[in-house]
Amino acid sequence: MTTADPTSGPLAGLRVVEVSSFVATPLCGTTLAQLGAEVIRVEPLEGAPDRSRWPLSDNGASLYWNGLNPGKKAIAVDCTHPEGRQLVSDLVVSGGPSGGIVVTNTERWSDLGYAALRARRDDVIHVLLTGRHDGGTAVDYTVQAGTGFPLVTGPEEHAAPVNGVVPAWDLAAGLHLATGLLAAERRRGVTGEGAEVRVALEDVALAVAGNLGYLAEAQLRPASERGSTGNHVYGTFGRDFVTTDGDRFMLVALTPRQWSDLLGMTGLAEAVAALARALGADFSDEGARFRHRTVLGGLIAAWFEQHDTAYVTRALTRTRILWSPYRSFRDLAADDARMLREHPLFSTITQPGVGDLLAPGAPITVDGHRSAPRPAPAVGQDTGEVLAGALGLATERLDDLLARGVIGAREVATR
Repeated sequence: MTTADPTSGPLAGLRVVEVSSFVATPLCGTTLAQLGAEVIRVEPLEGAPDRSRWPLSDNGASLYWNGLNPGKKAIAVDCTHPEGRQLVSDLVVSGGPSGGIVVTNTERWSDLGYAALRARRDDVIHVLLTGRHDGGTAVDYTVQAGTGFPLVTGPEEHAAPVNGVVPAWDLAAGLHLATGLLAAERRRGVTGEGAEVRVALEDVALAVAGNLGYLAEAQLRPASERGSTGNHVYGTFGRDFVTTDGDRFMLVALTPRQWSDLLGMTGLAEAVAALARALGADFSDEGARFRHRTVLGGLIAAWFEQHDTAYVTRALTRTRILWSPYRSFRDLAADDARMLREHPLFSTITQPGVGDLLAPGAPITVDGHRSAPRPAPAVGQDTGEVLAGALGLATERLDDLLARGVIGAREVATR
């Protein structure tokens, strides 16, 4: 596995204008940039509102923002000014066959909407994230609340809903945006037609609830309500166990071979066979293992409590059981930890405002190559270069726009 210059990736030459903030749309842009696309992030002169989101570096730089926006170009434009919106519109419709693409999570300005852009370029691809299918607003955490998942999350004895800390619907929506954009771009390459692509955050969550059978189960069994099951994996055998050292492991035994390995490792085959006879249960069936998870888990927990972490690790390594020790973020990033330093996903970058740190590149590999991580841009750092190069604006014009507060830049390119 080797790292490669992202600009030589499979999307090299594709230009995407991103007018967005927070998670889903920036993730869409980052995914495309990691595959070689030129992604131009448009922000207000003072920077987007998500540039100050926690966690922060000691210097006050948002580690959240920098992590979600690597490898992009950044231009600062005042889109409340009609002339600023005209510049963004010009940028979207420029770029020849590889341009004409915008991804956004705002419908605030009609002159940057699909209809207005299509009037200027009929093959434009406009990709929009909304909160709900009707255009209403939502964020990941409100979508979680309204789609049932927090009520099946958390400890079994905990009656209140538990929202997931990972914004799963934002992440899934970002990848759906990228997929929709690339599908529209492929069709445009074949037919010459543009497209309006829309993804609603709530629709992503509802689709997953349907795809995984949660909604079908609720329709077929309206009288019974699925509750939370803690760390038990629904419908099979999986849960966490603690060693005599106090370290915690997550185990999942999905297949008959994995279940057999678990019984062999713990020496519980005869005890479990006797339990199966007493209960009239067939533990070769994963559903039966889930139904009797409490008593089975108690037997296996007792074995873990009698062995230290080193012994458990060696024993698990010799099996096909799916397992992992629990690690904190601090554990992963510790100076003496080898996981990140030796993982091909990570390389050291110098992020302005942060310093040197291990950062991830693309999780996608193409022909054995993955793009290396790149720093995220400072506010407006590419304004002059992009507007001069893409739109052919002369130095005098850029200076005038800068002086009147239509654009902002640390440097204005000269020509």
